[in-house]
Amino acid sequence: MSDAIKHECGLAFIRLRKPLAHYQERHGSALYGLTKLYLLMEKQHNRGQDGAGVATIKLDPPPGTAFIDRERSTSKDAIQLIFDRIHRGIGAALTADPTLATDSERLKHAAPYVGELLLGHLRYATFGRDELENCHPRRRLSNWITRNLVVAGNFNMTNVDELFNLLVSIGQVPKERSDTMTVLEKIGHYLDMENERLRGLHHQLGYTDRQITAIIEEKLDVKSILRQSAIDFDGGYALAGLIGHGDAFILRDPAGIRPCFWYADDEIVVAASERPAIQTAFNLKVDQVHELTPGCALIVKKDGNFAVEEILPPLEKRACSFERIYFSRGSDKDVYRERIALGRSVCPAILKEIDHDLENTVFSFIPNTAEVSCYGMLKEMEDELDRVKERRILELGPSPDPAKLRAILALRPRLEKVAVKDAKLRTFITNDTDRNDLVAHVYDITYGTVRPGLDNLVVIDDSIVRGTTLKQSILKMLDRLEPRKIVVVSSAPQIRYPDGYGIDMAKLGDLAAFQAAISLLKETKQENIIDDVYDRCMAMVDKPIAEQHNAVKDIYRPFTAEQISARIGELLTPPEIKAEVAIVYQSIEGLHAACPGHTGDWYFTGDYPTPGGNRVVNRAFINWREGKNVRAY
Repeated sequence: MSDAIKHECGLAFIRLRKPLAHYQERHGSALYGLTKLYLLMEKQHNRGQDGAGVATIKLDPPPGTAFIDRERSTSKDAIQLIFDRIHRGIGAALTADPTLATDSERLKHAAPYVGELLLGHLRYATFGRDELENCHPRRRLSNWITRNLVVAGNFNMTNVDELFNLLVSIGQVPKERSDTMTVLEKIGHYLDMENERLRGLHHQLGYTDRQITAIIEEKLDVKSILRQSAIDFDGGYALAGLIGHGDAFILRDPAGIRPCFWYADDEIVVAASERPAIQTAFNLKVDQVHELTPGCALIVKKDGNFAVEEILPPLEKRACSFERIYFSRGSDKDVYRERIALGRSVCPAILKEIDHDLENTVFSFIPNTAEVSCYGMLKEMEDELDRVKERRILELGPSPDPAKLRAILALRPRLEKVAVKDAKLRTFITNDTDRNDLVAHVYDITYGTVRPGLDNLVVIDDSIVRGTTLKQSILKMLDRLEPRKIVVVSSAPQIRYPDGYGIDMAKLGDLAAFQAAISLLKETKQENIIDDVYDRCMAMVDKPIAEQHNAVKDIYRPFTAEQISARIGELLTPPEIKAEVAIVYQSIEGLHAACPGHTGDWYFTGDYPTPGGNRVVNRAFINWREGKNVRAY
């Protein structure tokens, strides 16, 4: 999208079910797992560019040897940097003893990162600073092998304060208030409790401490640990965890907000945030990769056996629709089809704006991620032109003039690449005036694609969130082509509400649709609605999370979607623009028709899938009303 927003993270998990010697013999390398983890992470690079991390665990380590290895980076090239470091460490071990190259078991204990459990993470910093400590995986370490815990995930909890207070109530003194730490410590607490339960039980039965450790490795009840831990979670999450002795899990939230897919065969169990990543890394067909059921966990035991277990009762599925509009890679079979449908769906509104004048209209897209929805838009316009051609041919009568017939048949939608992003241009200047001038030149235009003063120019984007880049850069750039009219199309509906589940849209006042609604309320002398919403939000501040409702919906209630779109167009159009400007948004109905399996539309409708979302939106409104430029979660 032209407005850069940070969003959902990426997850990659691999469990090797055979001894490392098997992979060396069959695939030519004991590092098979690391190679596949690298592929899974690179194929999900779109999901996180603020940092990355890798953790591995070796099964059955001899006492006195390291068995948990972790590497993280906040570099721009974090994935490459991490794997370069990993392979340097392995290379050093091979240099010291070249015979390790043909002895995978000795290599495993001599070199770091040569293990059976592998976990990778890609981070977008929607919360917290871009510091190494905020990168996943996070660890909870212990000398007791079954109490070690490594966690990484794609998640955001809306009730961090409650989770933090729960930890305090059981006697902990957490060192930070982040959702990552509260999740790690909550799961870690119940992991400790399960260890204590099994240890106490088997002490009574006369087993020695060393025997009990082996028993715990076999009998640890991961399902029970997750049930007790997750019962208080409110948010969207796909969490992966590795336990020191070799058990592992991947847990998905009950509403299916965050995506997670998995695959297993006799060699591996693998999970990731995106289906195509698994397909590509392991050369699989689409129906071989499974979606993890909401509210369930994929649990892999130390012995390699696995099962999908229900942890929390599933709620109505509200999978994130932004995944389909923008976040997920367009190479997914269903995502591609849905983005085509999104592009088709906005065409009636576009035709209305250009007065059905397809012969004098140029179509394009900004940025590249909107390319697939542009194809959909073009396909629908081709169908519309076919109807126009049919009508005109029939009007020619039974003996048409060949020249006129050829002219009609030659009609087709005019697609042009009107804008190219200059990846080398960096807006490093902090002075607002100079920086805005740089922003205005982030894109280069293709001169000669539009006939000055004659053509309409229709440009489709994934979504319009804040509209900052549109106002400061894109409209000014497009106006240099001198079109008669510029129509900016959003394949997503109006983003009216903040997200609380992992997308960087926590400040209500940043949203172009909210700014437009407030502007209209003031223009129509309905400021009392603003005051009333504020009073109702304040009345809910101290109420339990389950009693909160979205009071901010009333800000939009007096106006139609078309009125708000028109006002957004006015607010985002720079005064120096010569062309007429219109903004067209996807309808809610169009979104649901295009993406029927992903009904998580709270950013557009305000219908949050968990009670915590309602609290986030109310807090966001209070922050805006009180002039606080802070996040609502």
